[in-house]
Amino acid sequence: MSLWARLLTRWDTGARFAGLAGDGDITEGITLHVLLAEQGGIDTLDVTLPPGTTRYPCLTADVPGAFWYERKLHDLFGLIPDGHPRLDSLVLPHPDDGEPLPSPGASFHPSHVEPDERALHRHVMGTGMFSIPHGPVRSGVFESVEYVVESPGEDIPHVNVRPHFKHRGLEVRFEGMHPEQGVLLAERVEGIASVAHALAFCHAVEELAGAQPPLSAQLVRVLHAELERVANHLDVALKLADAAGLAVAVARFGRHKECVLRLVSALCGNRFGRGVVVPGGVRALPLLAAGEIRVRLETLGHAITADAAALMQTASFLDRLRDTGPLAEDFASAWGLLGPVGRASGSTDDARWQRPYDAYPKLSRQPDRRYADGDAMARLRVRWDEVAESFDLLRQVLDLLADTGDDVPRVPVEPGTGQSVGWAEAPQGEVLYLIRTDAAGRLRRCAPRSASFHNLAAFSHTFHGDILTDFPFIEASFGLSIAGVVM
Repeated sequence: MSLWARLLTRWDTGARFAGLAGDGDITEGITLHVLLAEQGGIDTLDVTLPPGTTRYPCLTADVPGAFWYERKLHDLFGLIPDGHPRLDSLVLPHPDDGEPLPSPGASFHPSHVEPDERALHRHVMGTGMFSIPHGPVRSGVFESVEYVVESPGEDIPHVNVRPHFKHRGLEVRFEGMHPEQGVLLAERVEGIASVAHALAFCHAVEELAGAQPPLSAQLVRVLHAELERVANHLDVALKLADAAGLAVAVARFGRHKECVLRLVSALCGNRFGRGVVVPGGVRALPLLAAGEIRVRLETLGHAITADAAALMQTASFLDRLRDTGPLAEDFASAWGLLGPVGRASGSTDDARWQRPYDAYPKLSRQPDRRYADGDAMARLRVRWDEVAESFDLLRQVLDLLADTGDDVPRVPVEPGTGQSVGWAEAPQGEVLYLIRTDAAGRLRRCAPRSASFHNLAAFSHTFHGDILTDFPFIEASFGLSIAGVVM
């Protein structure tokens, strides 16, 4: 297929594989969209398969990051990538023939059910191996996902991730919506990254319409995006501290996160920043004066810095993170890992600066501190660096916002027929939206791609050399959302 040849040529020259989406149906011919991230933008390579075609050459063998994308295409479109290493269900429920069966001759009752090995596919064979289904319902407030851990007792040679319990069919729900409605759904694709998803969606719509939001709107967008980043990184620190049994740290970082969410609520009326970002700008300017925002940020910033320093001097905590769940630099590069997970393994990609949008080009920043250890410790250090950077960016935003006066916070947006890609840097990494509209400006296709989906595909590769008690630290260090994985 010439598409794969074009992709591999671009990949060899430095482009990063950013996603793979489908469009259409088999009877008329499915169109494959390959997304490539480069300095300055996201490019799309498209090819339409002949009508009735159900198979195509597998991409995963050459581009490892396509592993889950091709499984999703198989689930949703029925396309079979020839030579794919494992084509079991990902975003749709698994076949019923894998359910446990009652013992022969017994009435179906829990006391008469015997385990059926067909229920859990095994990937590691050997004496003493057994499978531990962890989830989909787990203790605490966790999203529904099943991790099938294969282990001989302590070591974890393989983890199979089964996230289909969260599938909501959101891609279909977007169809027929006007962008003014679509942004409301985009905010709810991945609740912990509501602002980032709204931004990526609106960027795609604005690209089609040729619209440029006013400076005041661009600054307000950055304000909410960076507050969302701080809240998410504090949540990761909280969960890591909880895994280590540090009750005081859990309480402190939980309080700091709550303060951030209350500030966001005071700014716009919603704790998650929903309703702020709209096509063409923002719905309204902040409800608090810049001076009051600055005072609250300064107080919060000092408290977070002090508690983060104390946490990073706690030997028992650091011992649980050091060398836990490492991802090598060459592996992270081949998979194109995103956000703190990728940057902890040597990546420097950050859509805010490599593919800048809104007011980010008007802000200054310190050079990145580079990490390459790729373990849970490095992932947390990246987050602390980003929290400090976010507070600096927020101070700059407030200074610039004071000079914008009473600008109208949005401009009219009238998208016509076409296709575009929008992006934003969520706390978890790059979010992408591929959209296609009709002559009336309504959505004919909307394919969101979160960093959670892109990164969780590599989750099972972190466990070589780790044991069962490392699991909560590795999971928390990824900082992902299952809702963003299965839409």
